[in-house]
Amino acid sequence: MDAPQSWEKRAETYSLYGFTDLPSVAERGTVVVTHGEGPYIVDTNGRRYLDANSGLWNMVAGFDHRGLIDAAKAQYERFPGYHAFFGRMSDQTVMLSEKLVEVSPFARGKVFYTNSGSEANDTMVKMLWFLHRAEGKPERRKILTRWNAYHGVTAVSASMTGKPYNEVFGLPLPGFIHLTCPHFWRYGEPGETEAEFVARLGRELEDVIAREGADTIAGFFAEPVMGAGGVIPPAKGYFQTVQPILKRHGIPLIADEVITGFGRTGSTWGCQTYDFTPDAIISSKNLTAGFFPMGAVILGPELSDRMDAAIAAIEEFPHGFTASGHPVGCAIALKAIDVVMNEGLAQRVIDGAPRMEAGLRAIMQRHANIGELRGIGYMWALEAVRDRETKQPFEASLSVSERIANASTDEGLICRPLGQSIVLCPPFILTDAQMDEMFEKLDRALTRVFAEVG
Repeated sequence: MDAPQSWEKRAETYSLYGFTDLPSVAERGTVVVTHGEGPYIVDTNGRRYLDANSGLWNMVAGFDHRGLIDAAKAQYERFPGYHAFFGRMSDQTVMLSEKLVEVSPFARGKVFYTNSGSEANDTMVKMLWFLHRAEGKPERRKILTRWNAYHGVTAVSASMTGKPYNEVFGLPLPGFIHLTCPHFWRYGEPGETEAEFVARLGRELEDVIAREGADTIAGFFAEPVMGAGGVIPPAKGYFQTVQPILKRHGIPLIADEVITGFGRTGSTWGCQTYDFTPDAIISSKNLTAGFFPMGAVILGPELSDRMDAAIAAIEEFPHGFTASGHPVGCAIALKAIDVVMNEGLAQRVIDGAPRMEAGLRAIMQRHANIGELRGIGYMWALEAVRDRETKQPFEASLSVSERIANASTDEGLICRPLGQSIVLCPPFILTDAQMDEMFEKLDRALTRVFAEVG
């Protein structure tokens, strides 16, 4: 067989694609990227694209931030790799754990490192199973999440993820229970107010706990804003309704802040934006501004104490990864936290969010096939509909959101199709002019696609 010549053919010949619409690849080819410049990426043909998806939510400081690059280079020269096993860890790991507890909503706590958000959620489940078993309650194994939630791709975290595509793997595993998605626009019943919707979800939680038995439930995991579900902020009062129910039954609430952590919603943590304090936080993505694969489990005081007691009973926690607490990753994370919190990036989200919302709302007003604009901070979604009044979606066969994403790519804009929504979660460094560029290119893409499918 002759070797393929083009970058696109080489990619298609030797690589498997994850979460990729293969008909689009067959029709349009693969975009092979060589480098980035600020919020832009550049492909092998020299074409620039404004990446309004921040890579995968995570490149919040852009693709060439000199401070992050220098932090990585300096740590590689000083100490390029290690683990956190056998009572040894790098000084960078110690400093990052201190910093994460300091910036968390917890008065004190402890941190465990992974290589991704998926692994961090998986690890948190194992922690809950471990401590419940150590406390003489081995039957507390069931995990509660919500439909349309996304928590990862390991066998456990995919079981937590309330997406129908996991059926192709024979998932979820037994004991993973999905409750109603707190998206009032889509799942509110006719004539139901938002407050009534939230009260119904609270009753559902109570009913599930009664049906399954509180003594069989290990924990409840929730994203403050559902990210890969299509940017779904919770209905008003949702967490204030569910958390007291969980507390009454002794069920820990775990905030999956893989996407929302470190500024995306306008606060350091999404749980702060929505005014609740969880028992633990899952972090990744913005933790290193996308410059290193890393995840973290941040335990609050109660779970820290319970884990300490469970570990003491057998003299170890038999879990970990070769690159847990990697010194280069920790050095980058320390710099990334400083960049977001002290170099003005978090403030840019606070200052820019009203402008972003206003620009997207103006686009919605120009397009009758946009049924809902939803989001907060620098994470927003536009939901495409056949009919705005009835909320009737487009026929699935039309692949409307994929068409919009492809049309946007033709315009030099990267955005993400999720369901029938188009998601925009730009880097925090976006200037006003670049935000306007994002609006203009998206508007042209929407005009083109809605004319085609109208």
